Parts: sequence; C-alpha cells; structure tokens
Amino acid sequence: MDMMETFRQTYLEESFEGLDVMEAGLLELEPGTPDNEKINEIFRAAHSIKGGSGTFGFNEIIDFTHVLETLLDEMRDGRRDVTQEASDVMLQAVDVLRDMMTRLQNHEEIDDEKASEVQQALEAILSHDGSGAAPASAPAEAVTEAPVAAPSAGGVWTIEVLPEKELLQTGNEPIRIFRELESLGTVEVTVDDSALPEDIAELNPEELFLKWTLHLSGDNINEEDVKEVFEWIDGDGAEITITPPAAAEVPVVEAAAEKPAETAAPAQSAESAAPAVAAKPAAKKPAAKASAPAPKQDSSIRVDLSKIDQLVNLVGELVITQSMLSQFGEQAEQNEGGTSDWADKLKEGLTHLERHTRDLQESVMNIRMLPVSFAFNRMPRIVHDVSQKLGKKIELVMEGEGTELDKTMLEALTDPLVHIVRNSIDHGVEAPDVRLAAGKPETGTVKLAAFHQGGNILIQITDDGAGIHADKIRQKAIEKGVIDEDIKMSDEEVIDLIFHPGFSTADVISDISGRGVGMDVVRRNIRGLGGSVEVKTEQGKGSVFTIRLPLTLAILDGQLAKVGSETYVFPLVSIVESIQVDKSLVKGIAGQTELYKLRDSYIPVIRLHDKLGIADARTDLEEGLLVVVEDGGRRAGIFVDDLLGQQQVVIKSLESNFMKISSIAGATILGDGTVSLILDVTETLSSHKGGNLHSNAA
Repeated sequence: MDMMETFRQTYLEESFEGLDVMEAGLLELEPGTPDNEKINEIFRAAHSIKGGSGTFGFNEIIDFTHVLETLLDEMRDGRRDVTQEASDVMLQAVDVLRDMMTRLQNHEEIDDEKASEVQQALEAILSHDGSGAAPASAPAEAVTEAPVAAPSAGGVWTIEVLPEKELLQTGNEPIRIFRELESLGTVEVTVDDSALPEDIAELNPEELFLKWTLHLSGDNINEEDVKEVFEWIDGDGAEITITPPAAAEVPVVEAAAEKPAETAAPAQSAESAAPAVAAKPAAKKPAAKASAPAPKQDSSIRVDLSKIDQLVNLVGELVITQSMLSQFGEQAEQNEGGTSDWADKLKEGLTHLERHTRDLQESVMNIRMLPVSFAFNRMPRIVHDVSQKLGKKIELVMEGEGTELDKTMLEALTDPLVHIVRNSIDHGVEAPDVRLAAGKPETGTVKLAAFHQGGNILIQITDDGAGIHADKIRQKAIEKGVIDEDIKMSDEEVIDLIFHPGFSTADVISDISGRGVGMDVVRRNIRGLGGSVEVKTEQGKGSVFTIRLPLTLAILDGQLAKVGSETYVFPLVSIVESIQVDKSLVKGIAGQTELYKLRDSYIPVIRLHDKLGIADARTDLEEGLLVVVEDGGRRAGIFVDDLLGQQQVVIKSLESNFMKISSIAGATILGDGTVSLILDVTETLSSHKGGNLHSNAA
C-alpha cells in the first residue's frame, strides 16, 4: 500500500506539471487557425493526465478530461478554429483539474458541481463549430482534407503487442493501455504466456513474460487514434503491429463478454494480464470516500542528476580526507616525542577537510536551488485573468527566469509576487483609451526580471503605467488617520506609506484590490525571508518594485563583531566598509541624532549597545569602529567595540524556536560552541528613529 501511495503521489505531481504546460500553452494560443505545435503539446499533456488517471481509478478525471481532449483533438485535426471563448473555458478546465488533483492529493472529495459546470460549457462548445452557429460535425469535404487517415467503416482491428521484458520497469502498465483502447470500441484480448519460466523460482516479478493479441471492433475507428494509444511504448519498450479490418480473415466480435480472455499462469500478476472486457464502456463508479484522516504530505523536489553526482563525489573526497586524518592520528600516537612530520601532514589534512566540507555544504545547498521560473510561470495566467476583468491590454515580459533561489524562499515568494503584479495591472497600467489619450500605446507592459546583485537575488516588477501619485497617497493617509495633516514628509516617505497596514488608494472595493490588506503583508512576508522591498515611481511613466532577497535562508557569510561581552554576526554582503572614528567628523542634530561625515555625505550613527541594551560596551566613538552597512540604497554606520574574523554560519530561527527579537535575524553556533546573534540589517536601519538615512553633505 505504501508503494501504491508513492506511485499515486508521483502521478499527481507529474500531472500538476502537465497542467502547467497546458495553462502556458493555452495562454499563448491566438484566436484563429490553431498552432499545430502548441495544440499538440497541450493535447499530449491532457492525454497523459487522462491515461495515468485510469491506473488509479480516478474516473472523474477520466470523464472530465475526455471532453477537453475531444475539443483539443478537433482543433489539432483542423476541424475547429481557436476562439477566445474556447480558450477561456479550457483555462477554466485546467483550474478544475488542478482542484481535482489537489483534493485527491489531500484525500478529499472532489467538487463535482464545479467540474460539471465547466464540463457542460465544454460540451456546449463541442456542439457548435468555431463560429458558434453550425453543428460540430464537419462536412464530407472537410473530412477528406483533414491530415489524418480516414476512419474505418467497421470491422475488426488486430493489434499485436510484443513487449520487452523491462516494460514494467519504465513505469508503463499494459492494463492501462488496454483500458484506453476500450474508449474506441469493444476489445477482446488473448494472452500468450508461453514465455513464462517453468520454475517459479526463476520468475522475476519486475520482468514481463506475456504477449498479447488484441481484437478491436467498432465503427469509425481511425488508425491514428489506435496508434496514439500505444505511442508511449511503440518502438521504445514494445513492438506494436496494427492490422486494419479484414472481415474475411477475422470474425467480428459481437460480444466480448461471451469469449473470456485466456488467463495467465498464477505466477504472473492478474493485474498484468488482460482487463475484463465488456460489450460497452462500464458505468461511472462513484469515487471512494476517504474515512481516515488525510496523511501529512511531504514536500518533494526534483534534482538534476549532475548535482547528485557532484554531491556523491564530494562525499567520497570527504571520506578519503577523514581516513587520512585517522591515519595521521595513529602515527602521532606511535611517534610521540619523535621528529616525524605528522603535524604538517595533519595540518594539510585539516586544510583538505575544510575545503571539502565547504564544497559539500555548497553542493547540498545547491540541491535546494530552483529556477525562479517556478514562481514566474504563474504570472501569465494572473495577467490574462486580471486584464480581462479590467478590460485592459497587457503584455507580460519575463527575464532571468533561470536565476536560482532556495526552494523554501521560492514558495514563500509566490504570493507577494502575485499581489504586486495584480496591483501593477489594477492601479498602475491605465485603460486603453486613457493610454492613447496620453500618447502611449494602448497595450501596457508589465515586466518581471530576476538577477544577481552582490550576494543577493533581486526581483523587479516594472510597469509603464501612470505611476504612484504622492499627493493622492498623502491625502488618503490623512483621511485614514495614518499621518497628521501638518507633518512634513518627502515624496519617498509618502509613497512608502502604501506598505502601512490597512492602507489602500482604491476607490472601489473589488476582488482584485482595495480591501485594505495587501502591501503590508507583502513587506512583512519578504522581511520574514530576510529580504526587503522598495518602490520607485515616476508619474506618467510607471513604477518599479524591487524585492531584494538573500540566496538562501540557511547559510550566511558573516563578519563577527564584538559589542561588550557579546559577539554579533553581520551579513557580509551588507557591509560596505569599516572605519575608525574621527570625532571632528561627528555632527549632532538637536542633541539626539549623531551623523558622521563619510566623504561627500553624512550617514547616521547607530549605537548597537544602546539598541540592544548591552551595559559593558564601549561608549566613546574613538575607542571602537563604525561598520558602514547598506540596504536598499540606505546607509548607516553601526558602532561596535571591535571586529573579529569572518565565518560562514548556519542560521537558526529565533522566532520559531524562541520568540521574535527586534533587529535580530536569527542565531548561530560559533566554532567555539558559543551562541551568537545575527543582526538584521534591514530592520535595524528601518527602525532607526534618529534621522534621515539618506542625508547629504552639509
């Protein structure tokens, strides 16, 4: 049962990938004559989902997908043009299938009502031609011109299936294929079990010893349809011979139930033999109801084989190094007090161990890395649906989809991305008539880009819309009591108010935006990933949202700093430089804020001992150091007692293991066994109340 559940989950995971292929293909389909390559790609994905569902008895998926598959089949045969209505309904069908798969994965009941509604919409389209006027059946001339073989008028097809022994090991199941063949007509199966070993001890249950002869009878059976049933194994796992009807040679099968198939020897699994054959398709059976609670689903990840090979090689090197060190230890005991060079060899071994350990660590982390396309690929559907609802024309441009990010971060990033993209279409890009009046093309552009910068991944969402109006933001903030009317703020500070909880500029509440929740959650979620989000805008030209994220949540290159008796870790990528303080360059503002003149600009001084309440730290600026850090264009000098060495550290969450602490991103264990806190530079700069972090030279 555990093995069957594993196969079941594998099928569902592969089906989700197939649905992604279908959705991407449908979004690229243009109304009119179908793109053969694209239609075939969509059809194959649907066909694979339908075929695999039969193995596990997912009858609802078989019935639903069959209607969708028929519509796609008419398009790829040239009997039907692509229409916007058909594309929209097929996208809804993808949503229904995705919901079905999710429910099956969680062992929940399928929503038959929604599936039935979309299935009826598909059948309604099938009952008319592309124009919505005539019946779907094509005229005789069209059938003649179709690029497929003409269907048979009747009779019996003979199919010989000669599988290779390893067919089952490739994930193919003959019984599933035979069941698929039954969708074309009535099937009679004869089994040849002569190759079964006489000695049961010689039987390998993973090998296939059976051969089959199938007789398929029915009207209007197309040879291409017969070949398609066997396309996954023909020539690659089995030899398939298909003989068209020859009434004089093979008698017509009137009722297959009257002539049962020969049975295999008891040693061979009955499931691997022929299916029970009926004169007509079996009635739909209700799905089994799961009475037990749904089991917890483990998260999985597909890994490139080259990454695994590299990991295996590094483990081998590590084992060799460990063996070397063990040998040196034995030699040291034997030569204690002698003149052996074992100490030099031990140091050399430790150097190898350090290098291999770091390489191994990086390889393990590399396995967790996935291309950001896993998050980007959801956006075409979002853009399609939202732009249709709002009556806007949007072109989506994506760049840097191959940029890799930690899987955990990628999953948490999807929702913030969706929200920003929806806002860019709703609030950013103008309606077509407004854009034309402003001298812009009626089609707006939303661009998603991912790229490396320093030790971070940057993701930018850019639109060429109207931009964010600071005056409107300010007025809304005053109306909602977020700020006082007499407060003075720069445009940048005003625009940053869009991230305030409950803030919205929408005049009308809709299911797209305007409910007062959103951008504050976006910022909170991204900060939870150790990142930051900022926005730049220009009225009439558009906006750019920039999400800055670390490469991974687990490993950090850090700079150790001493503050009193405590040791803190600064993310190395945030450090610009470290300087000794010249008191003549320190300037105070209203007795509260200290600024330090760093070349051509002033940066605020943040005393870490005050912020974190460390009593035994140095307080005289000339006795310590300023660590100049930068985050999202903001700079500040953080005052510490001294700098220690640099070290790669493993981050442990304080929030999940203890509690959230302001300005602290997590904790780690240093080489000497002591615990050190990791500074959250983003939050430290954001929470600093002592002046403008963008101060210019006086």
